[in-house]
Amino acid sequence: MLGTALGSHSTGQTTVTSLAVANPGSLIQSVDWVAIAPPLIAALAALAVLVTDLFLPARHKRWLGRLTAAGLALAIVSLLPLTGGSPRATFCAQNVTGATDTPSISGAAAGGCSYVADHFALVFQLLALGGALIAALLSAHTVEREELPGGEYWFLLLSSATGAALLPASRDLATLVIALEVASLPAFALVALRRDGRGAEAALKFFLSSVTATAVMLLGIGFVYAASGSLHLGAVATGLEHAPAQLKPLAEAGAVLTLAGFAFKVAAVPFHFWVPDTYTGAPLPVAGYLSVVGKAAGLAGLALVTTIAFRPYAHTWGLVLAVLAAVTMTVGNAGALRQRFDTRYSAVRLLAWSSVGQAGYLLVPLAAAGYAPTTTDPLGATAAYALIYGVVNLGAFGVVAAVGRRSEAGVDDFRGLFARRRWTALALAFFLLCLAGLPPGVIGLFGKVVVFRAAVDAGLGWLAVVMAVNVVVALYYYLRWTAVLFAPAPETAPEAAPETAPEEGAGDGAATAAGTAPERRLPVSLTATLGLTASVAVVLSVAPQLVLQVVGGSLF
Repeated sequence: MLGTALGSHSTGQTTVTSLAVANPGSLIQSVDWVAIAPPLIAALAALAVLVTDLFLPARHKRWLGRLTAAGLALAIVSLLPLTGGSPRATFCAQNVTGATDTPSISGAAAGGCSYVADHFALVFQLLALGGALIAALLSAHTVEREELPGGEYWFLLLSSATGAALLPASRDLATLVIALEVASLPAFALVALRRDGRGAEAALKFFLSSVTATAVMLLGIGFVYAASGSLHLGAVATGLEHAPAQLKPLAEAGAVLTLAGFAFKVAAVPFHFWVPDTYTGAPLPVAGYLSVVGKAAGLAGLALVTTIAFRPYAHTWGLVLAVLAAVTMTVGNAGALRQRFDTRYSAVRLLAWSSVGQAGYLLVPLAAAGYAPTTTDPLGATAAYALIYGVVNLGAFGVVAAVGRRSEAGVDDFRGLFARRRWTALALAFFLLCLAGLPPGVIGLFGKVVVFRAAVDAGLGWLAVVMAVNVVVALYYYLRWTAVLFAPAPETAPEAAPETAPEEGAGDGAATAAGTAPERRLPVSLTATLGLTASVAVVLSVAPQLVLQVVGGSLF
């Protein structure tokens, strides 16, 4: 066991167990299989789905979705042995004597280990795997209704979830990039699985913009490696701190380019332009997955490279992230305000712009980490808000998938939903109020207060004011959509609204026509998933301290 201060702003000593290094003199490492179990189980489930799809008859393809959900649930369960104890590390660098390059594993020195299962990793792995599980449950009906290729869909979803679960535990730049691409590349194909022009167009825009961002990030990582002489995050921080004067401009340029690449994954302005078109062209569960799990992966990577690798430039990237946060939340809310409720795709586009605004809130504690004293840990606020946002945003996408059936639905197509589907309308209203931060969505208010406090404690009063103004602005479109749910349904003759209209998803006219027509019951899988998501949100609203227990203390 190695005693170490895990993190550049950790307040105490953290004991790291399972260093997974063989006997001295050996260059062969043992692997801590318990530590790497979460992403490993997701990867094995992806392979199992791919192989099973080859032999499973067409009439039994729905079992692939159940296998996917079971694999993700098992990956979540594998997090339990890692909780409550000391962090575990594996894949650590060795010198010729068999000893590790450094005598510790910490946020400051990283100890030469490429994989560390600490509190930070577990929180974001829970978010990634939990979000993927909810997306998988929501996808069961979508895959069947839209006739998507089941084997490919479930394999790609599990593969992307594997990368998202690997990324928070990565502690070197090479592993970070690989994990980020494993999370991103399958997502391109998931968006393109819809057999229409919009799906292909959305996937192409997503792919080209993401590849550009990755190329920029790799160039930045090359500069950072040249200046610091290492890829391990803690060693990068040490190298940058003692870099020769002639290499400092190269290191600073590399840090900026690296941050730009991760900012794209978070959908921070001005790297957000792909979001609305990608979400409207993707299957709705995939759009929800990207808005939560994809954003969580980028956020985890951004937190790691800033608070560990680029700690010597804390005040610089702190200011940059503060400006990005302010601009992102403002542009996101402005884009949401511009959505017309009577147009096609307005429901998904509003959620897309809302997710951009929420990304700005998520960046606030990261910016505060650049200014906060070493006795505080603002990253807990980011993790808390990310967990809250993940639950309620996936729930909102789930209701849109259940009621709108396809992304063509406009917000006005939800008019009078309370009269037709009372519990579904109440669930969506609750999710929207949580996103707005209003009671009874107490958990949403709690998350915003936590983020607001992180900005104030770090001395970023101006950013707290900008956030407060944006929260008030966002109330308008959240409350307006909520009011639509309880408005009187449009009067339409029942005979003019065939029962199959909602299934075809022919746009706002068909969906509006279905306002007073008898509607088919929601599939059991969708009903159960929405009930589960809403129950979790209600429990968190009743006992928000549960979130603090998950992210309590220092994340590093």
